[in-house]
Amino acid sequence: MIIAASLVVVIGVSLLGVSLWLNSVAGDVKRVDAFKDVPEADRPTKVAGNAMNFLLLGSDTRDPDSKDGSRSDTIIILHLDKGHKKAQMVSIPRDTWVYIPKSQTSQYGNTDAKINAAYAWGGVPLVVQTVEKFTGVRIDHVAIVDFSGFREIVDALGGVEINVTESFNSTHSLNPDGKRHFDKGLQTMDGAMALDYSRERYAFKDGDFARIQHQQQVIKAILNKAASGGTLTSPTKLNSFLHATADAVIVDDTLNIFDMAMELRNLRGDDLSFYTSPTKGTGMIGSQSVVLADNDKVKPFYDALREDNPIPTPTK
Repeated sequence: MIIAASLVVVIGVSLLGVSLWLNSVAGDVKRVDAFKDVPEADRPTKVAGNAMNFLLLGSDTRDPDSKDGSRSDTIIILHLDKGHKKAQMVSIPRDTWVYIPKSQTSQYGNTDAKINAAYAWGGVPLVVQTVEKFTGVRIDHVAIVDFSGFREIVDALGGVEINVTESFNSTHSLNPDGKRHFDKGLQTMDGAMALDYSRERYAFKDGDFARIQHQQQVIKAILNKAASGGTLTSPTKLNSFLHATADAVIVDDTLNIFDMAMELRNLRGDDLSFYTSPTKGTGMIGSQSVVLADNDKVKPFYDALREDNPIPTPTK
């Protein structure tokens, strides 16, 4: 989506030169075989024609809750409609209690657990299996964002504007003292500040749900800033931004980045709708605090997504 936004510059510019440059940037993006160990017989069928579903994963090794670098702290399904004009982003809380299939590469799985355990137990393929099993939505492509490169992405844009809905203190900041205060209201955030804003959950009564909303805010702000005239008309800013993004992202080895960018080049933040997977809130299973899926709402919610129909009443 970021590379797509930059393609506006091809108007009135040498298409060949821009294509070579963007393909060079895309060539720096690391690849992963996301579907190798996903049994085809167990996968949902694709039913919505040209509509596409991307699985977006994020890992934050500096998050105090991350005991290692192998758990997916952010899980999002991005559904691109069949006209490739609109998209819905559905965040699945990382503590959602789901069935995780047996890993094809380890002894783990075939049990109920927090959804973010799938990455630790079987890598990207097991996350794909788990998300497809839970939602019934077939995943077409996967992208993984390393939050260690998140700061550089935002800084390359010159910061992003975020409207903070309530003042709060972050106690897990990148600042030397580990603290940062956020004032209510519209403000420009640099990379470190935006990362602190996206990570914090302990300052809020609804914890991870507040963090999900903040992550969605930042995603929209990044896309809008990337597509703004100030970025697109500055070769230096655009080059720095795209290379920072390439360094922070891994995609599946079936995705043609340049072709997809051409398809998405007119997509902007206002074309995105944000949702959270339906839940009943939090609860305890044994000694673990978990997010409980609202199974009565999960099926119609994801049925609509899979079939490219309007999503039922959103659960934020």
